[in-house]
Amino acid sequence: MSSLPEIFSPDGPLARAISGYRVRGQQVEMAERIAAAIDSCSVFIAEAGTGTGKTFAYLVPALRSGGKVIVSTGTKTLQDQLFNKDLPMVRDALKAPVRIALLKGRANYVCPYHLERALADGRFLSREDAADARRISVFAKVTKTGDKAECLEVNENSPVWNHATSTRENCLGQDCPDYKDCFVMQARREAMAADLVVVNHHLFFADVMLRDEGMAELLPACNTVIFDEAHQLPEVA
Repeated sequence: MSSLPEIFSPDGPLARAISGYRVRGQQVEMAERIAAAIDSCSVFIAEAGTGTGKTFAYLVPALRSGGKVIVSTGTKTLQDQLFNKDLPMVRDALKAPVRIALLKGRANYVCPYHLERALADGRFLSREDAADARRISVFAKVTKTGDKAECLEVNENSPVWNHATSTRENCLGQDCPDYKDCFVMQARREAMAADLVVVNHHLFFADVMLRDEGMAELLPACNTVIFDEAHQLPEVA
């Protein structure tokens, strides 16, 4: 297995696979410190300035750790960028046989049951809301994930999403006629089976709260947790 300095070197796998990659001494040092913390099951806190390359600095040791890893981000936007761009890029560069998954709170996934009920009821406040509901219905039939961030035709803040998603209170669980097609349960199953799961701080601490209450957890047990933008943790927790 290549050493971290070799991986981050000018002729290493990152440089060969990623256009515009350049070596940063602080990035290599940070990666080595993170790898040491993972190996020793200890806590490591780092403040990285702009241009340090912190994302690659934690992804490389995380992908090489061999254990179950949860990476938590401060925002859903960063979560999507990490899962859809940075993580696959680094994984492919390292040729790491690591299974990855993205998990968000249930309000981010289309609920086929509640969506169809809303369409059947037809009580929308405006024509635009009714049109958004139809767009979401089309999206629900073709999406593989049900993640509303992928439904580009409908604004993420559209009030119609309240009728097209579920809450913990109104979810029917296994009694739902659409349970086998539930995007929330599908995302949770994939997270449980993955080696590295990308979540956000709000979901992470919602899981902590559920565990404290003795309820079913949302996230899998893991060997390592990495908080990106950890300065946001006090206001979230």
